Amino acid sequence: MIGIFDSGMGGLTVLSAIREALPSSDVVYFGDTLNAPYGMRTREDLTRLTVEGLQLLQRRGANNIVSACNSVSASLAVSLFDALSLAPQQLIEMVGPTVGYFKGSTAPLVLCATPATIQSGIYQNAFRMIGRDVQSIAIEPLAGAIESGTSNEEIERVIHDSFENVTLEPGSILILACTHYPIVISAFRKVLGEDVTIFDPAFAVAERAEKQFWPQEVGDSRTIFILSKDSAPFRALASKLFPNTKYEVKVLE
Repeated sequence: MIGIFDSGMGGLTVLSAIREALPSSDVVYFGDTLNAPYGMRTREDLTRLTVEGLQLLQRRGANNIVSACNSVSASLAVSLFDALSLAPQQLIEMVGPTVGYFKGSTAPLVLCATPATIQSGIYQNAFRMIGRDVQSIAIEPLAGAIESGTSNEEIERVIHDSFENVTLEPGSILILACTHYPIVISAFRKVLGEDVTIFDPAFAVAERAEKQFWPQEVGDSRTIFILSKDSAPFRALASKLFPNTKYEVKVLE
């Protein structure tokens, strides 16, 4: 069984891509909606919440894990492999597959993410390792606004304000380095225009999952959602993304 961990509903975009790549896999998804958003939390908080969330997935039967929260990637300096008795091939996070996708690319790269992700420098350092620089933009309130079901108009205002003083070079690729952001990709396109290419890392992560988890993750297409707090926006998005999928939602509180 594949376990997917996220601070809330953003990881549903990653699950959707994984379902395309591994349609028969069994999946248990933990959304920590009680503690969302993660983007402004300290490294200590992120480490604790990450370990607790991944342990929960292991107790629920997950053998392979996708850590779908980019803010959580900043906390993975802790040796999760030792703490959770995981082998490297059993854990996929967001940074490696995303950066690896751009090996050989010469397009100008722009990264937008939560403050925790940007401040960690984890993406910037990883891109330098492949000889690339990346322009970074922290969008403080956006993930929380999406998680709470804020109106489209307010979402567009937040994006507009965040890019107001940003100059994007012709041919730029905007990397949405928060799994919540692809949920409102139409708002990004409306604000930034069609000249900017927008990249959703979920597809790179799904490719990595197919490479690492196939064929051992052949199952019955079971899907279980576990929430630390009930969330109407989460349920609505799950229904929208998986209209033909039978799944169950369990709430811990």
